[in-house]
Amino acid sequence: MPHAPVGNASPATMEARDAAQNPEAHWDAQGDAWVLRLSGDWLGSSGTFPERPETDAASVRVDATALGAWDATLASRLWSQLQPLAQREVPVDLQGLPEGLREIVSLALNGTPPLAAAPAANPRGRVARLGARTAAWWVEKRKALTFFGEVLLSVGRWMRGRSDMRASDLLWQIEQTGPRSLPIVALVSFLVGLIVAYMGAAQLQRFGAQTYIADLVTVGVVREVAALLVGIVLAGRVGAAFAAQIGSMRANEEVDALATMGVNPVDFLVLPRVLALLIVGPMLTAFGALVGMAVGWLVAVGIYGVTPLEYVYSSFQALTLPHVLVGLIKGTVYSMLVALAGCLQGLSAGRSAQAVGDATTASVVQAIVWIVVAASALTVVFQRLDF
Repeated sequence: MPHAPVGNASPATMEARDAAQNPEAHWDAQGDAWVLRLSGDWLGSSGTFPERPETDAASVRVDATALGAWDATLASRLWSQLQPLAQREVPVDLQGLPEGLREIVSLALNGTPPLAAAPAANPRGRVARLGARTAAWWVEKRKALTFFGEVLLSVGRWMRGRSDMRASDLLWQIEQTGPRSLPIVALVSFLVGLIVAYMGAAQLQRFGAQTYIADLVTVGVVREVAALLVGIVLAGRVGAAFAAQIGSMRANEEVDALATMGVNPVDFLVLPRVLALLIVGPMLTAFGALVGMAVGWLVAVGIYGVTPLEYVYSSFQALTLPHVLVGLIKGTVYSMLVALAGCLQGLSAGRSAQAVGDATTASVVQAIVWIVVAASALTVVFQRLDF
């Protein structure tokens, strides 16, 4: 039954009042920006959101001046609408929301305050976006530098005997990262060593210089290839595991629990992993170099007719101390970068399953990029030093 008018309110006035309480949401375009307008009472699962505009927006603003009653469900639905935009680094202005709702949505969007949107018709919108991206880039770099500093402080506490790291954790990480990595390191070193030996020998045969196969394989594998292969294998196998383990602990609030109990998370979680790769990195590099040299022996002796003793003698003649030290130094540096990248991404991960997966992927990519940059820099430095 229709409600009777109250007081002097006419039926038309009552219908307009009831319509004003219905939850509504729609997107409006203002220049190169978009505005999400909310009105009515948003309680429970009432109301639906329209599809987001597919076109790129310079900025997004939420206008809730006509918003009535609301509850936490609206915050969740707003997050689902705005999170994809925030991930694309589109500035989102939440100033139009009520204070309580604004704080909830702001915390959900990566735990950072909302970025103010540029004016709708501002011709400097692209410059503002560039500035926002630059600021976000600097925040990430500062986070990495802060993490490196915390690791150095943790090493200092460990050397003074005041660290929260347990010896059992270090031994466990050594066992997980060292012996368990030998099969994949052996396989990759065998295959890549076979490629290096075969391709190098094919070129040397054109000049009748098969006896130099040992020199080519020994110097190339010991000085460069073995360390690079070990770094890439560890990035995929160990670095990803570090990020997933620590990221899962962060999602389950175990990292926060450690800090609450007075245990330094860097000492307890990061330091054992960094020291473990510092120890096993050069060992795996030496193992990979031996496998590569053995494959070179098989190719030279079995295919190109080099005598076994001649290959061994030429290998020992080419295997000088500087080549060995350069290979071990590079393998150690690459292993350290893998550990740092995995732990950094794990501690920086969000508190969801998707965030942990993203952190795992980012750790592998970041470790490989760091390894390539370090390889280029170290090669130039050692060559300039004639080492």
